Amino acid sequence: MGEEAACNMTEMPLKVPHFVLVHGIGGGSWCWYKIRCLMENSGYKVSCIDLKGSGIDRSDAKTILTFDEYNKPFTEFMSSLPNDEKVILVGHSAGGLSLTDATHKFGKKIHLAIYLGATMLKTGFCTEQDVKDDSTLAAMLLRPGPIKALVSARFEEGMTDCDEVPRVYIRTTQDRAVKPEQQEEMIKRWPPAEVYVLESDHSPFFSAPFLLFGLLVKAAASVGIY
Repeated sequence: MGEEAACNMTEMPLKVPHFVLVHGIGGGSWCWYKIRCLMENSGYKVSCIDLKGSGIDRSDAKTILTFDEYNKPFTEFMSSLPNDEKVILVGHSAGGLSLTDATHKFGKKIHLAIYLGATMLKTGFCTEQDVKDDSTLAAMLLRPGPIKALVSARFEEGMTDCDEVPRVYIRTTQDRAVKPEQQEEMIKRWPPAEVYVLESDHSPFFSAPFLLFGLLVKAAASVGIY
């Protein structure tokens, strides 16, 4: 067999699934350290985002007044991805707002959006009920968070069809921050493709990392990423 023919028969390497993890209010990229280790040791690519005023970003939360400003690090990350790269987004708690914003703006770069005990509102905080569904988060902050910026989140429909991005919701059944009934209400209002149940508190990346890791891999496989 000639050298050229042999080259043509060489298989192209498969792209490694790329998970992008977005923390909730008052947290940071450090929250994901157990999940990141499990994923990277299993061969996945992982990126963890620090939103403004979170993690290693020492901005004063009181000075962050708009959602766009708070979410800017994640928006810049998504903008920097090559147009031919698709990622799997995972958002915890209020990090779900960042995922929804991305489905409106960067839908063609997203394989799947996974909401982990997260705020899942198609158009953001547009009604008093929307704010009520997320208000208990303020009592769970690990450090001061930009509440005003979060409740200002509004997402305009029509830029792209955000419903074209597959979504999975992971319910956290022992959650006292985003309570199970609040999760159910958001699921009813904007039904995802799949709903998984995780017997855990609000922070399964600490309390149930192995179970969470298994569900994240299962969710990715459910949309044919492998």
